[in-house]
Amino acid sequence: MSALRQLASRFFSSDTVFARRTVGGIQPLPFKEDSLRSRIMSTPIPQQLTIPIGAADGPEITLLVDIGEQVSKYKKLAVINISAEGVSDVPVHAPTSGVITSIENSIVADHSQQQQLCINLAADGHDEALQLEPQSNYSLLSRTDIVFLIRDAGVIGMGGAGFPTADKLSKCAESAIEFLIINAAECEPYITADETLLRERANKVVLGAQILKRASAARRCIIAIEDTKPDAIDALNQALQNETGLDQGCELVVIPSKYPSGSERQLIQCVTGIEIATGHHPTENGIVMHNVGTAYAAYEAIVEGKPCISRFTTLCGQALKTPKNFEVLIGTTADFLFELCGIETSNKQKSIVGGSLMGSEFGSDKAAICKTTNCIIAASANEFQAPQAEQACIRCGFCADVCPSKLLPQQLLAFSKTADTTQLLGHGLLDCIECGACDYVCPSQLPLVSTYKESKKRIENRRQDLELSDYWQQRFQFHQYRVKKEKDQAVSRKAVVPAKPTLAAEPAVKEQNDEADFISKEQASLDIAAAVARVKARRDEKNK
Repeated sequence: MSALRQLASRFFSSDTVFARRTVGGIQPLPFKEDSLRSRIMSTPIPQQLTIPIGAADGPEITLLVDIGEQVSKYKKLAVINISAEGVSDVPVHAPTSGVITSIENSIVADHSQQQQLCINLAADGHDEALQLEPQSNYSLLSRTDIVFLIRDAGVIGMGGAGFPTADKLSKCAESAIEFLIINAAECEPYITADETLLRERANKVVLGAQILKRASAARRCIIAIEDTKPDAIDALNQALQNETGLDQGCELVVIPSKYPSGSERQLIQCVTGIEIATGHHPTENGIVMHNVGTAYAAYEAIVEGKPCISRFTTLCGQALKTPKNFEVLIGTTADFLFELCGIETSNKQKSIVGGSLMGSEFGSDKAAICKTTNCIIAASANEFQAPQAEQACIRCGFCADVCPSKLLPQQLLAFSKTADTTQLLGHGLLDCIECGACDYVCPSQLPLVSTYKESKKRIENRRQDLELSDYWQQRFQFHQYRVKKEKDQAVSRKAVVPAKPTLAAEPAVKEQNDEADFISKEQASLDIAAAVARVKARRDEKNK
């Protein structure tokens, strides 16, 4: 028995399945212990909720409420029209009862760092709710029924991307799905929302996983979790032993604790050994993945009939006196949660959404929690020090060793500086998952990830410009073709002049005109002959 398995046997049951180790990656300090000390806390209802419904340059939005309207909890406020056919529509629901006070752009706690259109709801404190329709016989529901209920509940991917869950399940119908993987890795430092959820509500997560398995028609369902979460692993083992309903058959796989093993492609390779090729989607390989929070939201949507109006979010950072995990109503602002944790304003340097490696700074504590906000860090100066001065690359190769996508970061940096798009694409820039592992180990303090982001943005802008250029070129060519076609038609109309149409009542008039023309021509001939004769007679007289 290997040393790893000997050590693991002290914490895990004998039937625990361990996954293979992934390529590359790092093992940063976790900074998770502070937020794991308490249970999941419910927040009081804020006086004001700022409910995000979409970015200004994003999908179209259909508003279902007006300013000044009184709404009940769970009422649909808007629908995000992701596709023109309406297949991908995602509804947004009221987290509590109250009055719509305004609809305007506001800052949202997500990675876009852009303002989004938001509905401001003044809570009335009564929390009056619409009647829910739980599915007590959920095991009898068809795949189509499950997908419809999940779509109607507004469930999206809770892991960060925010892709509509119903769409993801619908795509499974196009492919034979072998593996449904429930991502419970949560490998990034600071974030503990999924781990806390599993510790306390593992049975509901497992049931949600069974529902997703049924909806995706997957043959196997695997819950993948890091080996550094023994309490969550124990809770999952208990839930799996007690699982009932639907198809059951969920499996638990423990993976090595290594960042970024929770990334989609890295986790798939770690669990199944399958490497997803560039440009291919996991469903093409018979694999679909959902986050732990998404599985729980699917449980609520089906079993309880509850729309997605809240999410689990980690509040942490040295500027907070009591870091916690909250079940937060969508639209709650960050400063409201900071106050619940007790914030030392003088010690707070900045606010970050996400973890310490892939997180993004947001400029205002009035930023609203959205469905993808899994962690907010009230960071002190000690935690996130100012970046040091850049130095020359020493070609140490550390960045290449830790890259989970097997790229050459130093080469990508050189091509980014020269804006060599061909070499960047050839060296797999688009395969970079921006995990920050290369930044973490770089002794020269080079801003590798931010440089790659700029290069990706530049390439995307270039692609859009080319598409726009092609579009206008096609429009110009069509215009030229249309002008030429009109000229050709005009020439053909002049070449062939159609006879003048005559009416039925005109034949007599036409005959008279023809006769008059004939008489006038005959008289002219006689006059000419008489004139010629006179001229000849004069000549004859002179000759005599």
